[in-house]
Amino acid sequence: MKRILVPVDFSKEAECAARVAASIAKKTGSEIILLHMLELPVNIIDPAEISGVNSGPQALFFMKQAHEKFDAFKKLPFFKGVKVIESIQFHLAFAGIIEESKKHKINMIVMGSQGASGLQEMFIGSNTEKVVRRSDIPVLVVKTGTDEFKIDNMIFASDFKDESKKSFQNVLDFAKIFNAKIHFLYVNTIHNFNTTKAIEEKMNNFIDDFEIKGYTKKIYNDISVEKGILSYGRDIDADLIALNTHGRSGLSQLFNGSIGRELANHALRPVITFKMG
Repeated sequence: MKRILVPVDFSKEAECAARVAASIAKKTGSEIILLHMLELPVNIIDPAEISGVNSGPQALFFMKQAHEKFDAFKKLPFFKGVKVIESIQFHLAFAGIIEESKKHKINMIVMGSQGASGLQEMFIGSNTEKVVRRSDIPVLVVKTGTDEFKIDNMIFASDFKDESKKSFQNVLDFAKIFNAKIHFLYVNTIHNFNTTKAIEEKMNNFIDDFEIKGYTKKIYNDISVEKGILSYGRDIDADLIALNTHGRSGLSQLFNGSIGRELANHALRPVITFKMG
């Protein structure tokens, strides 16, 4: 891992994300790119000339303000020893994040929960949810910040179909950074019931394709997949929940439409998503 992107709106949530990113950067020797999307008041923007909006005097004024905020933000003590680059762009937030991640060959995006409603807006209907759907690279979403981001126990919740294998090496590589123990989780529900034998065969077939040390396997029965993930996370006091996504269909296709909403509402634990394929 060489570059970590952190979208910054100078909120407490953005500071939490930056704090976690700095901890990971120190562990991996990565540099951090802090990205601020400059949203100008609509009365000074002509939509027909949005490409030239950064040349006007009002835009320069807001740009100067943003740089001043960055000067203070970059002085936060947890950045000490980390190479930090600031970037200010005129984009819609989620589109700009994706564009900048490709431009700078970013390896991971770290985002804080968004908006006044906190985790309720973490995935569904938020910029974060849009980034998760569009991003080709892992997206780590955090609720709280820490100077030492540790992952000892990491849940990998999956349906363990063959298509999930395509991105699993990325999950393994991330776990190795922290020497984390992976807990493979299949949540069995009445709406999509499978026998224990069939699930075990599916999980074993998945795991046997990789070299993994020190893992556990769990079949968890619950009324929904998302509730099973959250309950098992509490049972083992997991440090992180890892999920695969299907690109533009986001989290909904993988878990019958509601896992994103449930995890966003209740998962105080960090969640990281990896795009399949």
